[in-house]
Amino acid sequence: MSKLAEKVQQELIQAIENDDLVLPTLPEVALRVREAAEDPDIGIPQISKVIGNDAALTARIIKVVNSPLLRTNKEITDLQMAVARLGINYTCNLATGLAMEQMFQATSDVVDRKMREVWNKSTEIAGICHVLCKHYTRLMPDQATLAGLVHQIGVLPILTYAEEHNELLADSISLNHVIEQIHPIIGDRILRAWEFPELIAMVPSQYLNFQRDSAKVDYVDIVQVATLQSFLGSEHPYTQLDWSSIPAFSKLGLDPNVDMQADEDLSSAMEAAMNMLQ
Repeated sequence: MSKLAEKVQQELIQAIENDDLVLPTLPEVALRVREAAEDPDIGIPQISKVIGNDAALTARIIKVVNSPLLRTNKEITDLQMAVARLGINYTCNLATGLAMEQMFQATSDVVDRKMREVWNKSTEIAGICHVLCKHYTRLMPDQATLAGLVHQIGVLPILTYAEEHNELLADSISLNHVIEQIHPIIGDRILRAWEFPELIAMVPSQYLNFQRDSAKVDYVDIVQVATLQSFLGSEHPYTQLDWSSIPAFSKLGLDPNVDMQADEDLSSAMEAAMNMLQ
């Protein structure tokens, strides 16, 4: 590890331990949506009103509900119909995840590119999570999608730090090393600060632990398998691992040697899920 990477890593870990690291806050609309969803008496009109204040988010949710994965034979054109079709919890998780895209933007070109890259990868993995969850588990697809969208949230403060430290920005190898090492710890911190449920809050720090074997299938397993699937056909080091020794596959009841892309139904479902989130 380079001296620079080591120095930055120590600084960031110190900042985390002293609570000096400025954690990103959820976008206003996502905060309001989550707050509204906690009210047991909330109805479709109220939640639609909260989301309706954000035109871009409204359009995205209507796009999702009309995507091949979820659409019925009748096109849905307004937000209240969309919420009624998705259900309040599903809508809230989706709105939270999609609203986060606005956090992945930066002032400098290099950091902005990197943030877009992370967000695009997150939407790809979230799409695969949606399909895995629906086909192989009884867990909630909206939670699995949200878990996929937030699993790399810990990268944000590191990139914000890099924006202020040119020497790190100029050294992409050191930057990538720091991201790899630290984003899992920061990710858990952020999600707990946002009061996400523990089942999702632990995803960032656990999803790359390929020996992890919990009692039953959970969202960590789904994100882990989705991550591996996303690198199929590439030269990525994860493709060199022995997938048959990774417990998450057997917990999902998925043969690690099967390329999901080769299964036409699954492949088109994954394509649809990714497009729905883009």
